[in-house]
Amino acid sequence: MAYKVTAKCNLTMPVIAARGTVVFPKSFQHLDISRPKTIAAIRKAMDGNRKIFVVAQRNIMIEDPSENDLYTVGTVVELKQFVKRSETEYRIMVRGDYKAQLISLTSTTPYLEAEIKRIPNKRQHATEVELEAAIRAVKQAFQAYLIIGQKISRDLILSVETEQDPNSLLSLLTTHIPMKYEARQAMLEEPNVLERLHLLVNALTEEAAVLSLEKEIFEKVQDNIDQNQREYFLREQMRVIHEELGTGPDVDEEEQANYIEKIQAIQHISEDAKAKLISEAKRLEKMPPGSHETYVITNYLDTCLDLPWDNFTVDSLDVKAAKKQLDKDHYGLEKVKERILENLAVRQFAPDLKGQIICLVGPPGVGKTSIASSVAKAMNRRFVRIALGGISDESDIRGHRKTYVGAMPGRIIAGIKQSKSRNPLVLLDEIDKMGSSFKGDPSSAMLEVLDGEQNATFVDHYIEVPFDLSECLFITTANSLSTIPVPLLDRMEVIELSSYTMEEKFHICKEHLIPKQRKKHGMDAKTIRFTDDAIYSMIDHYTREAGVRKLERLVASLCRKTAKIIAEGEAKSVRFTAKNLEKYLGPKKYLGDKIPDIDPIGLVNGLAWTSVGGELLQIEAGIMDGKGIVQLTGSLGDVMKESANTAISFVRSIAAKYGIPTDFYQKKDIHIHLPEGAVPKDGPSAGVALATVLVSALAGIPIRRDVAMTGEITLRGRDLPIGGLKEKAIAAYKSGVKTVLIPYDNQPDLEEVDQAVKDALTFIPCKTAEEVLEYALVQPRTDQKPQKKRRKGSLSEKNGSVTYEI
Repeated sequence: MAYKVTAKCNLTMPVIAARGTVVFPKSFQHLDISRPKTIAAIRKAMDGNRKIFVVAQRNIMIEDPSENDLYTVGTVVELKQFVKRSETEYRIMVRGDYKAQLISLTSTTPYLEAEIKRIPNKRQHATEVELEAAIRAVKQAFQAYLIIGQKISRDLILSVETEQDPNSLLSLLTTHIPMKYEARQAMLEEPNVLERLHLLVNALTEEAAVLSLEKEIFEKVQDNIDQNQREYFLREQMRVIHEELGTGPDVDEEEQANYIEKIQAIQHISEDAKAKLISEAKRLEKMPPGSHETYVITNYLDTCLDLPWDNFTVDSLDVKAAKKQLDKDHYGLEKVKERILENLAVRQFAPDLKGQIICLVGPPGVGKTSIASSVAKAMNRRFVRIALGGISDESDIRGHRKTYVGAMPGRIIAGIKQSKSRNPLVLLDEIDKMGSSFKGDPSSAMLEVLDGEQNATFVDHYIEVPFDLSECLFITTANSLSTIPVPLLDRMEVIELSSYTMEEKFHICKEHLIPKQRKKHGMDAKTIRFTDDAIYSMIDHYTREAGVRKLERLVASLCRKTAKIIAEGEAKSVRFTAKNLEKYLGPKKYLGDKIPDIDPIGLVNGLAWTSVGGELLQIEAGIMDGKGIVQLTGSLGDVMKESANTAISFVRSIAAKYGIPTDFYQKKDIHIHLPEGAVPKDGPSAGVALATVLVSALAGIPIRRDVAMTGEITLRGRDLPIGGLKEKAIAAYKSGVKTVLIPYDNQPDLEEVDQAVKDALTFIPCKTAEEVLEYALVQPRTDQKPQKKRRKGSLSEKNGSVTYEI
């Protein structure tokens, strides 16, 4: 079958679009083919005169080339061999016949077919001398190529050395020497044989330069491999041994290689710290997989890279939304809420404000920890709680050195890592419970953590690089300030949370605790109900605490009992009232501190502050004939014993004014007792109460039963200020007291007393213990005439009772 010849003597024949291959006339070449269109074109040529047009693609990545993707000059070849290598791949051997120009593609399916035009060989205008010089230049370039050390067959070398025909030499070298297909295509398209030889010299020179550079690089690599070959084989042997024995670390080599990349990606880190981590990563690459040092460095880098260097949360500074959230989660605590909202408001004007450390101080169960969680929720910050109770090792704060076995970062860095944010809200719980030992003083280590000027470069002993803590918001909690070191306390803004009043406990129980426990136990308001008097009864008769923790446990207990009743089919719902509480909770545990029914002699209502709030402390004094022995009972501390001795000395100085024998301290034995002897009692606030009860017992004068008092006394009878006035006022309010005598200097503290308590009580400020006696004793002093003039607008007497209006 002959191919169609056009009027202009052009030919139409199948086309092979070669990728990365150029075939020259008078050369033999093997081609691997797999594309269906190419295979179809070859089959078409095999059915004819075995002629086919081979032209190179411009872009070898194109799978289905069009006419624009092909060069315009190719070679008509004759198929010499057609071998099937697999189901989809064939190999052919072709012999170049002549150059031809691609006129156009006449068909693209089922194979490429093109109209081509033969390119005639033009007469060469080069002289024999020029051709001889060009041929020599080609052979010299070939010799330089051989010097590099490429493996070339001896037959090819002999053929090149003896070949004098420029076209044959060109075909010979381009077929057997690897070079870029673009250079081959340029030689094919060049009509001038002299220029083709020049292009061949350039191509050989370029290939020689590339091969020389490759050889140099290979030799350098080979030198490095030779240096590390022994170590490499030893490591591989060690790794195989560990795998067989089941020991040694399973270190991911790819992960080791990625350490440096991960370190480089960290943005919020100093250059020195980054260089330190990169140095450790490079050390790891040189460590044998089975060594202990590999464990240490791997754990160290993992810990450092797990820190949230670049992760942070955006603060929510909506004050109204934050107030709504805080009011939803907590009832009362107005002072704390106000301080938090102020902080949020200031951050709207100064977003970079740092160094504010809030310390919430108050008895257990008043909501110190939970309000910190609510603040984090309101500010849209991650929340992490770090318990400091019982810590006595400085390493718990600063971490351990990596050289120690079992070394780990301190609790601060561990908490930051857990939060996965570099600006979380960190709650340092029970900061007053930290101790010290031979392992160091953790409170001293906390000085840097809570210092806004220093914690921007906080260095943990384990990670050994600075980490910025200045963006964290620290809130600390404590039950008492007395055990917190002064330097540490100086770094914190103290906000006191006092005991809850009965009304506050009622609302907290009704609005928060009961719904919470209902949901926790799978019940609803129809299944279990609490009347208001039942809640008040639980508060008064079954709990004695400053907070609501025990009250919540009571509610949970009643929920469990309700579940049991309903599960047994006794009822479908339970309603708790004050009358049926004893049926479920047993007899009342606390009857409350009640004032006496009559005005007693030798019994005074003192007020005390305890870890669970304020309490009414009824102090008794007994006078017996004797030799002046003073006995103090009730588990009193040193401070209260000194207050009792001071009160006795003061009473001796005013004995005559109240008809007390001046030698009572020689002829009378005095016994002062504070009930509940198993409970330790100490503190500087019972001096005036001790003086009052002594005067009453020695002079036989009754003390008003509805009066309570607090204050410390001096030898001259001054009434010194005390602490915990709010808790003591609540205790007086719960006990039925009507009047509270307080030190004159404690008047500003009345601002913190709840309005309900202030409405129910009358507070009388006293400068001296004699004023306290004047208001507390039922009858006036025996040796003093009635006062004709009183302080204007301060005192009034109605029906024998004394009141003071503030």
